[in-house]
Amino acid sequence: MELKSVRIQNYRSIDDSGVVPIADITCLVGKNESGKTAFLHALHLLNPLNPIGGKTRFDDVMDFPSKRFSAYRKVRETSPADVVTAVFELSDNELKVIEEDLGQGVLKSREVTVVKGYDGRRRYISSYAVEKTVGHLTAGLELPATDKQAVQGAATIPELIVALTAIIGPHPSVTELLGRLDTWRDHSLGVYLVDNYLDGWLPRFFYFSDYSTMRGRVSLPDLKAKEAAGLTDEADRTFLSLLETVDADLTEFEELDFEALTRDLEGVANGITKDVFSYWRQNPGLRVTFQMSPGNPAADPPLNRGPVVNLRIYNPKHSVTVPFDERSRGFVWFFSFYSYFSNIPQDPRRNTILLLDEPGLSLHATAQADVLAFIEHKLAPKHQVVYTTHSPFLIDPQRIDRVRTVQDVDDQGTLISADNYKRDSETLFPLQAALSYELAQPLVTGPNCLLVGWPSDLIYLQLLNQACLEAGLATLDPNWVITPVGGADKVSAFVSLTGSPSLNVAVLVDGSASDQQRISALTENGHIETKALIQLSEFTTGKEADIEDLLDTACYCALVSGVYGKHLPLGTLKPSDIRSRGPRVVARVDQYLKDSDIPLAAIDRYQLAAYFLREQQALLPKLTSASLERAAKLFERINSCLP
Repeated sequence: MELKSVRIQNYRSIDDSGVVPIADITCLVGKNESGKTAFLHALHLLNPLNPIGGKTRFDDVMDFPSKRFSAYRKVRETSPADVVTAVFELSDNELKVIEEDLGQGVLKSREVTVVKGYDGRRRYISSYAVEKTVGHLTAGLELPATDKQAVQGAATIPELIVALTAIIGPHPSVTELLGRLDTWRDHSLGVYLVDNYLDGWLPRFFYFSDYSTMRGRVSLPDLKAKEAAGLTDEADRTFLSLLETVDADLTEFEELDFEALTRDLEGVANGITKDVFSYWRQNPGLRVTFQMSPGNPAADPPLNRGPVVNLRIYNPKHSVTVPFDERSRGFVWFFSFYSYFSNIPQDPRRNTILLLDEPGLSLHATAQADVLAFIEHKLAPKHQVVYTTHSPFLIDPQRIDRVRTVQDVDDQGTLISADNYKRDSETLFPLQAALSYELAQPLVTGPNCLLVGWPSDLIYLQLLNQACLEAGLATLDPNWVITPVGGADKVSAFVSLTGSPSLNVAVLVDGSASDQQRISALTENGHIETKALIQLSEFTTGKEADIEDLLDTACYCALVSGVYGKHLPLGTLKPSDIRSRGPRVVARVDQYLKDSDIPLAAIDRYQLAAYFLREQQALLPKLTSASLERAAKLFERINSCLP
């Protein structure tokens, strides 16, 4: 059974989360105290694999939203509230097993809804066809002709039992079927499905937030005693899981033959090193080693009893091994996380769904990407994963469809949505940062980067490039990666941060004289070559120019009219309406708006570019030859900066 969606109601800060779609990997993003952990806790209690503090059911005194509890108190005994409504989908194999038992087409839908609330019971809701089961169960019966119609026409299991019971001198096949049906609880097909299949297939939820780091020194007698008594803690279980990654166990360390033990330890270490460092990319040269030592009577318990397993990390850069506990906190955390989750207990009948609360917060950004890769390639193939995060580096910008935003809304409580564009900026910050980082990656990975000021510049370049292509003029070389950086004041920071010798950067400069001077300073301090600083004013008549000045004034006025026509006195703007003689058409139109008392603070350059993009089929053919020639010369100049 695969989890498809969840709805949480009446739980702590959550009045009603809304229906939350669940994927193979689902990422919950939100501010502190927004309700992310509450969502995981509630979902976990649907069928917990590792009960937190022994808790297996909801407690309305502690869990029901306090602001509504006084009203709920009056009805809690007769109408206990629901908390979790989860929709699952049966697999092909599960459907086959049911149909072999109860008949082809017995289930009208693969979806099964499971509900659990403050009454502590799980309720299963599925759509099934009793007549299919009746037909399947009675197909091989030896029935008297007088009873066949009544038996095969039964609409419910109780009706079928009555019809079978009424047969005088029944065939053994009838008696056998009656005996089977009599074992069905409540003589209900729905209950039979739950008892024999659905409840046994319901995935278990494994919640994890206490990311205990593994101990570097382990006393085998102490660990074996705790394991036998069921007293192992998370750090102990992490160590045991680490051994399981290479099919080793504690018994392998009981051998006192030094040579045999050394070979076993080397094999364990090699297996672990190969696997774990396929994910940890921060220092891939490290190696895991195990050493055995006797217990030290002077040491604090339990290390006073041996043998003691010592986990050490070999660093070839310094040709030395150091105790595991003395490695950087980030590496110790990742290694422990890897060890713990590499061998989650699996039930052959049901799936395990992992609920990870804020993994990897102590890690460097690139190490968090390693955690994301581990989740993607090691955990997700076997388990569905739902995790919470504040970090943009634990969000895959290529899979924004997996992100669910979590927001605590006044008078509504926690709301969770897959629509990531209807939340406040603080909630969306990690998502925005992840996307911004993704957009910036070509600056590092692309060999030829053309920096422009704004997203509107990118749109104009693409449209003019298309028009030049259709006109048979020079176009922009496809090897260029165009990256908007957010204005002239951001260009210097971008160039400084990405100053790789293998990176070829060109900068397209527009705007005022002050902007041009700011960017010109980049050539003076050696960040870019003088040739790579391209000023739009080289291709226009004025000393200052924006990319819009590549267009004729009439074309630009058409864009303004298309976007702002309802604000203009006559619904349109003509070149003759503009009286200012400044060098930049954007500034001239802004001055026209101010002089005409039109209630617009300034022209939104991106809105005009977006309008041009939407209406390109009609507007591109109207570009004048002068505009296209200016654009073609610009493209030739940019292409001259390629190696």
